Amino acid sequence: MLIVDVATPNAPKNPENDLTIDELSARSRIPSRTIRFYQSKGVLGAPTVRGRVAYYGVAHLERLKLIGQLQDRGLRIDTIRELTTRIDRGELDVNEWLGLDAEIRAPWAEDRPRTMTEAEIAELAGPARRDGLVAELVRKELVARDGDVFVVPRPSSLRLALKLEAAGVPVAAAVTAMKILEKHLGRASRELADFFLESARRDELFGSPAAVEQMRPIALEAVRLVFAREMEKVMRELAESGKTARLGRKKSR
Repeated sequence: MLIVDVATPNAPKNPENDLTIDELSARSRIPSRTIRFYQSKGVLGAPTVRGRVAYYGVAHLERLKLIGQLQDRGLRIDTIRELTTRIDRGELDVNEWLGLDAEIRAPWAEDRPRTMTEAEIAELAGPARRDGLVAELVRKELVARDGDVFVVPRPSSLRLALKLEAAGVPVAAAVTAMKILEKHLGRASRELADFFLESARRDELFGSPAAVEQMRPIALEAVRLVFAREMEKVMRELAESGKTARLGRKKSR
């Protein structure tokens, strides 16, 4: 990975540092107008001017590569300016930051979209498969028909819904239950992320890729334990309230 930590070059007498903006554009494959835009936004150092000609160098090429890397990560130009300013001041090791960023973006669950045939969905449903099940999965947007196959946006959600279906919970109820979880766990995840970010800034915690990698399985285990404890408490309260008595089956006559 080619990463840079540069200040404005001083244009030594070196062909590599004597590039006109058109030559820099050709070498970097970035339009001249975009290069000027980066300069106007303060993310690319100014060229060295000799006479009436502005010259760029290797440092500019490498900075353009870094800008591209940061844009590929979805960063906006203002954020890139903040990062490159810190890099130029020596306040940030960009290689370490990119490693941390990559670790933060790493998936917490293997749940990437995939395609499945109707036979594969039937096999996943197992003995619980019934007529009309696939159509209901389509209506509830757990799968989407695409010709002879089905696109599954979240395979884990499909598996959970089919497991609940096998346990006697209708697909519609399973989808609603998952939406409730997403709503509240999404809010909790954001609050926790904000808390950890503020803690990291204040106490310099979790500031390395290794720390984030180690925290991920611990966080998942913590969520499982806390959720299990809270569900146990709620279920006990329901039982003690007598509300669950209504769930019993009526005696047959």
